[in-house]
Amino acid sequence: MLKLASKIRTDRVAASDGLLGVVNDVLFDDQTWALRWLVLDTGDVLPGRKVLLPPSALGHVDDEAHTLKVRLSKQEIKDSPDIDTDAPVSRRMESSLYAFYGWNPYWNTYAFMGDYGLAAAVSPSPVGAPRPGDQDGLDAGKAEGDIHLRSLHEINGYHMVARDGSLGHVRDALINDHDWSVRYLVVETGSWWSGHRVLISPRSVTSVNWSDRAIDLDIDQKTVRESPPYHDGMTVDRAYGERHRDHYGRVRELA
Repeated sequence: MLKLASKIRTDRVAASDGLLGVVNDVLFDDQTWALRWLVLDTGDVLPGRKVLLPPSALGHVDDEAHTLKVRLSKQEIKDSPDIDTDAPVSRRMESSLYAFYGWNPYWNTYAFMGDYGLAAAVSPSPVGAPRPGDQDGLDAGKAEGDIHLRSLHEINGYHMVARDGSLGHVRDALINDHDWSVRYLVVETGSWWSGHRVLISPRSVTSVNWSDRAIDLDIDQKTVRESPPYHDGMTVDRAYGERHRDHYGRVRELA
């Protein structure tokens, strides 16, 4: 199922023994467009702390209750390493979390994420138990932040630039809650095509210019104008996805 990123950022998170907090942000890899971490605001449960949880730690997603369930207890999360979520997230930070929870880090074991990117294949072990290769990851990890790890909330408002001009700006993103990948960017076309919104696949992204807050695309305005329509509240199902993929696939074949 596809979920708006803005909705995920207001979802509650429930540990195995009760409510834990609310999702504050989502961090993704700007190369694979895979979600790496949920930034969780624990509120009164763990005052003064925010924690990072990999999407792979999530169990059942209760859309009606707007709740994400985590296969961890509150005590396990409370005992996890302190992470400064206001600082850039480094490989060393990530390694310490994976080592604590006894999971295979995503850079050691990958699985295909549907049509897009890669995701970590999590193999749980007893919490706190070391895994082979964890120390290698720590030794190889850099102290500075990962330049490809970005806030999904941050890209709201970024300009979308087609080969022949502006398309508008990012308004939201649609997340596949099965493989936790960014399936589409929701684009407000603004003055270029007033009153319309479109879905752009990360496959069309050629580069992200973080300093200029711009995303360059390998498509033109005509292609976007002729793509399957999108409006707020509509269900983006498999049939829509096939029409969208076929449309952009035909355009690339003719290019």
